[in-house]
Amino acid sequence: MIMKAKTSISQIVFYFFVLVYLAIPGSVGVAKNVSLGKLYPREDLEQILISRTKWRPFPKANERAAWLAVSEKVRNTFINLGEEYLGKNVPNLPATIYLEYKRIGNRSNYQGIWLERRRMLHCLVLAECFEGKGRFRDAISNVLWAICEESSWTWPAHIGAQKAGVDLPETTEPIVALFSAQTADSLTWTVYLLKDRIDTVSPQICKRVQHEINLRILKPYLERDDFGWMGFKSRGDGRRPNNWNPWINSNVLTASLLIEENENRRLDLVYKVLRCLDNYMVPYPPDGSCDEGPSYWGHAGASLFDNLELLYSATDGRLSLYDNSLIREIGRFIYRAHISDDYFVNIGDCHARLDIYHDLIFRYGKRINDLKMQAFATYDLTEEKLFSREKSFRSLGRILFSLFNLPTILAAKSSSQPLLRDVWLGNEDMQMMAARDKEGSSTGLYIAGWAGHNGQSHNHNDVGNFIVFVDGRPFIVDIGKPTYTRQTFSSNRYNIPAMQSAYHNLPTINGVMQEAGRRYGAGNVTYESGEKFAQIKMDIAQAYPEQAGAKSWVRTVRLNRGRNIQLVDSFKLNKKSQDVVQNFITPCEVIHKEPGTVILKDPEKQTELILQYESDKLSLEIEGIDINDESLLSIWDSRLYRILLKSKSPTGQDTWTFQFSMTNLF
Repeated sequence: MIMKAKTSISQIVFYFFVLVYLAIPGSVGVAKNVSLGKLYPREDLEQILISRTKWRPFPKANERAAWLAVSEKVRNTFINLGEEYLGKNVPNLPATIYLEYKRIGNRSNYQGIWLERRRMLHCLVLAECFEGKGRFRDAISNVLWAICEESSWTWPAHIGAQKAGVDLPETTEPIVALFSAQTADSLTWTVYLLKDRIDTVSPQICKRVQHEINLRILKPYLERDDFGWMGFKSRGDGRRPNNWNPWINSNVLTASLLIEENENRRLDLVYKVLRCLDNYMVPYPPDGSCDEGPSYWGHAGASLFDNLELLYSATDGRLSLYDNSLIREIGRFIYRAHISDDYFVNIGDCHARLDIYHDLIFRYGKRINDLKMQAFATYDLTEEKLFSREKSFRSLGRILFSLFNLPTILAAKSSSQPLLRDVWLGNEDMQMMAARDKEGSSTGLYIAGWAGHNGQSHNHNDVGNFIVFVDGRPFIVDIGKPTYTRQTFSSNRYNIPAMQSAYHNLPTINGVMQEAGRRYGAGNVTYESGEKFAQIKMDIAQAYPEQAGAKSWVRTVRLNRGRNIQLVDSFKLNKKSQDVVQNFITPCEVIHKEPGTVILKDPEKQTELILQYESDKLSLEIEGIDINDESLLSIWDSRLYRILLKSKSPTGQDTWTFQFSMTNLF
């Protein structure tokens, strides 16, 4: 029996300082500096960590009753998916495909084949677990062997951390990065579930898998502190670690707990995971906001939860942070950024539409006792939504949680979404407001706007940007993230239009757009909300370089509930200029019948939004934006529009007012 550890001296000291901190008026408590390493020192962790041989997070494949208890429909779905791969060769990954990233900047071709191999493995593994007849063993063995034969599990876009730089992998220097660690997770769960059956094909297969996981992941993870995502070394740009930290750590933790046979080394690995996660959590903003946006939350806050769940399970609940306010706020971000249906506020490199991890969000909500989060996860939920083809291949660990939590989550199905009336995330990296006409309803007007700065992880130059939805549909939008290429994370990133301020709902001043970097941000940011309105106000002049010539540009974005949305820009320039343009991006049909009024018409619902502008000051142009990027085509139709409202005469100081109103309010 595993006994609870006695409270250590270090824990007593830590809790004393927590109590002192909580006594300070206006403080946010431990949320500001929660530390796993301090709460659970190595000597205490040793007392509570269940040994590898005794920890049973899920039933293994030979525990037939548990697998047969899953609904027949789900079982058949995965057996059918596995059958699609029977008799198929594992797709090839030649050196020249790996080199395409170096040669032409393409990363998708290699990643597509890489992902197909992992999808193939996951489907075959789950098919074998559900059917239990050994029919898929040879195919699983082929995929496992092929993955072990890969020179590196690291994607070409991430291999640049090696001393040889961006090239073919240097096999003597394994790089622990996002998808090398993700591979370890896939292989670890495969061995855990099916080792006995794979050993009947050959005992060398699982032995090889365990060797490769240690060589490529566990050994370098334990011995090195210089991977930037770990957070032990300063990046030099003031950024805290991003989603890479909890995402990679969750996969390393899985392999450490289930693969490492030496209990002392296993403890070293797990304790380093705690210390590494501290580098992510300690500087995290107390309001829980994810400046990388909601799509990256799926591997930022959600991956932090993956870590916490594994630690909770592997200590029989003795290691738990679910009462901590920071952990609660990190979870809540995902529904605070939600607009309606599958639309989200897409700050930075985010898509406007997301397929969320329903089960993970539900379990997170259960752990922190947040009924809104649980309702958000289970709204109109079906088995098909839980196990869509795309989601089923991403993480074998996550899908195992989903499978064995299936009856609970389906029983909790919700008929309504927690559509929040007001959201304010005020930390300096985010400064995002969102507001709608009425709590719990997507009917009417919705607006989100943000201040912040242009030095965020996955940044777009978008200080002061805003979006407008009507009845849950997009009218003024953020374009979002095109397909990643070599250019995306290079010095030429901001040559990509979708990353530029001119392709956000922002002004271009004297032909000059916003610049990237933390010093380019908003000043004098204020937020107000009440029964009748909500607004954010800021000066965005300092988000532009000196050559823009802006002394001040005070932007107010305001929702007058049940009436309209107002955008007011009051600006002062160093000298008079006519080269000042206001940009608006829309997916709607743009109808311009008379000066001062533009009608935006939703092509699907035929809902209309009226944009009114001061025609005595501004002239209008409409420019089509052809969408030919595969990633963006999955969100928008083949064309967006940019509305350009240009100053008619030179001006050095003025106030421009724009109003957005629903036609049924007139």
